[in-house]
Parts: sequence; C-alpha cells; structure tokens
Amino acid sequence: MLLLQLSSAQGPVECEIAVTKALRQLYREAETLGVRISIVEQIAGYGGNHCKSVLTSLNGEQAEELAQRWTGTLLWSCKSPDRPGHKRKNWYFAGQLFSPAQDVMEGEIRFETMRSSGPGGQHVNTTDSAVRATHLATGISVKVQSERSQHDNKRLARLLIQQRMEARQQQGEEQLRQERRYAHHQVERGNPVRTFSGITFTPQE
Repeated sequence: MLLLQLSSAQGPVECEIAVTKALRQLYREAETLGVRISIVEQIAGYGGNHCKSVLTSLNGEQAEELAQRWTGTLLWSCKSPDRPGHKRKNWYFAGQLFSPAQDVMEGEIRFETMRSSGPGGQHVNTTDSAVRATHLATGISVKVQSERSQHDNKRLARLLIQQRMEARQQQGEEQLRQERRYAHHQVERGNPVRTFSGITFTPQE
C-alpha cells in the first residue's frame, strides 16, 4: 500500500481544476493496471467544485509503478476554462509519493479498533474494522475506516502517521525552503514529469 497526494499547492483555481482532472485520469490508469484506489483525504478548492489536494491510497502489484508516474511536477496545458481572457495556459501542480517508513515501527503506535460509521451515524459494516492509531512519541493520531479489513486500515494508519510526521518536519524546514524557492522556482515549473493538454486532459506521453 502506498499513499499518493495530488496538490495544487499555492496555485490558482486552474491548478485546482487540474488536480480534479488528474484524479479522474489516475482512476483510469489504475483500472488499466489493476490497482485499487481509495480516497483518504480530500481538501476542497476555493470554489468548492474542485480539489485543492487529494490524498489517495494505492493497492496492487503495479501500485508503485503507477505512483512513480505521478510523482513530481505535473503540467496541464490549456486555456483557462474559468477565465477565457487569461493569457496564461500552463498550470502546474504536483504529485508526492509516501511509502512505508522504516522508522515508524508498530511498537511505537497504539491502535484502537471501532466500528466504521457513515453519514448520520449509520454503520458502514458490523465489524470493528475502523482503526484509531496514535504515535506515542509525537502524539499524532489518525482514524482510518476507508478499507474493509482491520489489517489494511492499520497499514494505512501507519502510512498516514508517517505522512503527518514528514509534514511536520517540512514545516520546520519551511524557512529554508522559502529562501531556496525563488532560485529553483523556474526550474521546477519548467521540468514537469508529465504533461496533459486541453480541456480533455489528454496525456502527452
């Protein structure tokens, strides 16, 4: 199981549209490769109709191959569907892969099991498959119920804790990144690992 995040970062609404379209394309490619996708977290964009970011879990023999294709700077080349008069047509967004960490051991995590619940308090199933995991050293806690089995939810919980730990570390390094960002900005924006074009979001392989 891997975690793949697609994010518009600080980009405008067009980058959020790109993330939304990218998620649909990711599902299509996953189906072709026999990879199962679950949405773990989703942050709505400014207008509410698009995704600012989405965190997915990938399961299957080809999961790593698929995730690697989406890891790095991504480009959608298209005239803005929201601002027809806008001259810009290159919209950058990003994919980030989170794989199992070696330093987050199961012994450092406390697991609690519970029944999965849906909207309105209705039970998704009648087994205690949902998991709340707490990383004892940091206090980071997550609840996972997107998978059907308790075992898979535990694996996903460990990945989520790893992601939270990495995000916390990244926040601590934010000042250094800001100092370096300007120098690398053009390079990052000019070297996408994948490009998609037009309103149909056609991959340019």
